[in-house]
Amino acid sequence: MTSDLALVLPLIALTLLCLAPGHERPSRGAGSGSRHRVYTTRFPLTENPISESGQWLNGRQEGLDWADVRITPGFAFGAEQGPKPYDDPTALLAGPWAPDQMAQATARTRSQNDKVFEEVELRLRSSLSAHRATGYEILFRCLKTKDAYLQIVRWNGPLGDFTYLNTASGARYGVADGDVVRASIIGNVITAYINGVSLLQATDSTYASGSPGMGFYLSGARGLNGDYGFTEYLASDDPALVGGSVTPGPPR
Repeated sequence: MTSDLALVLPLIALTLLCLAPGHERPSRGAGSGSRHRVYTTRFPLTENPISESGQWLNGRQEGLDWADVRITPGFAFGAEQGPKPYDDPTALLAGPWAPDQMAQATARTRSQNDKVFEEVELRLRSSLSAHRATGYEILFRCLKTKDAYLQIVRWNGPLGDFTYLNTASGARYGVADGDVVRASIIGNVITAYINGVSLLQATDSTYASGSPGMGFYLSGARGLNGDYGFTEYLASDDPALVGGSVTPGPPR
């Protein structure tokens, strides 16, 4: 696996700086008349659950069996989970998305503890409806020891019904405060990155459509949801972004 850190991260950072928080910018595909979606936010509001003017669907609101995602200015994190396991706080971007898509976020993680399982998650080709959640989850443990891990998972519909597609463990697969996590799906290939380095892939053809999004997971403690989450988020189905070559937006 190779790193495109030097090329990708500065351009993506510029994209984030050039777009207003909670803003969607349509982009026109190179050499075609097709239009693609680019959504970026630094979570400027206080909302429980996250909405950003109706841009997000939430796990409890839409799926009933999962928890919601909350935001305070500059920070997105999971609402307190219920008594059932695997009711991950989940939020998906609304509306239609092209099947090839990417999501990227900057992690915030404090007070890491190897006895507590805190995960930040990116979602691809995902959907939420009453008692049903489908799609692909790329999850990163908030830990930088040998007990850290990175996993690619398929959600199959009912609460707690999921399939591991690939997993890797060790310090290099976990995230520290400020790390940038990224995931893309092109055709049936799902790729996970940390700080621009491609670290894990899986192939699966179960879902051909759905939305990007985000999620969180907490196990081993309660009341720590605010200790970890995301400080900014970017999703797109623009092939230039999905494939790792970013075209910066116009300056503000």
